[in-house]
Amino acid sequence: MDTEKEFLSNYHIEDYERPSVTADVAAFMIRTEDKTSYRKNPENKLLLLLIRRGAHPFRDMWALPGGFLQKGETVEECALREIEEETTVKPVSIMPVGVFSEPERDPRGWIISNAYASVISEESVKQTGCDDAADAQWFAVSFTCSEDGNYHLTLEYEDIRLEAVLAAEKTCFGRTSFRILESGGLAFDHAAIIAAALSALREEAKNYDAVFDFLPETFTLTAMQKVQETIMNVSILPANFRRMVSAYVEETDEYVRGEGHRPARLYKRKK
Repeated sequence: MDTEKEFLSNYHIEDYERPSVTADVAAFMIRTEDKTSYRKNPENKLLLLLIRRGAHPFRDMWALPGGFLQKGETVEECALREIEEETTVKPVSIMPVGVFSEPERDPRGWIISNAYASVISEESVKQTGCDDAADAQWFAVSFTCSEDGNYHLTLEYEDIRLEAVLAAEKTCFGRTSFRILESGGLAFDHAAIIAAALSALREEAKNYDAVFDFLPETFTLTAMQKVQETIMNVSILPANFRRMVSAYVEETDEYVRGEGHRPARLYKRKK
């Protein structure tokens, strides 16, 4: 019998067809609006970072930041490198969303995408379109299910509005995959990747893991509730929310004082 060394010496990897590999990142941020008026509760918006493609295919269309795996790097390293190269935004960490491998997903050939989601701090954002991205902007996100069971993904930035329609195909291990019915002007299969990332983010938010990623080390329960409501696209009674999160947070001795409001106690994640 051949030894492994003998086997490898006669093995030629170039004899087998191989796909190209890419990584794409759905980076989310929650931005607080109307901070100046104490008489009005600030509104939170869930935002998604998109780039406008500067080259074919899908030139001038909006897409997730991402690109091709380079020799000597992991797929995770590729994802972090590409989003920083194309937008100057550098995530602290990324969460796997899924592998997208439909044979016709990319007109250039057999290309498999590894998709990730990430949470970006509002304070750290200074995005700029770089490398092969003509522009980079944060789009407000709406993701809802209609009465016919289809999902509607709407992304808005100034006068740009992208509207995709998707069907949920299957859910395994808490993750849902989607089929694109209308791409809404998004490149490649990125509407399906974004829908899967949003679905995964909402699943993680059920036990508050994703919620804490959007918050500083200490926070008010009101701020935490608004993050939960923004991610899940729901409204929760304050008393119910405080009861639900009591097992996940603990009080600190600190308070935040704002003009026109009683001091609010700050909390932190329970270890």
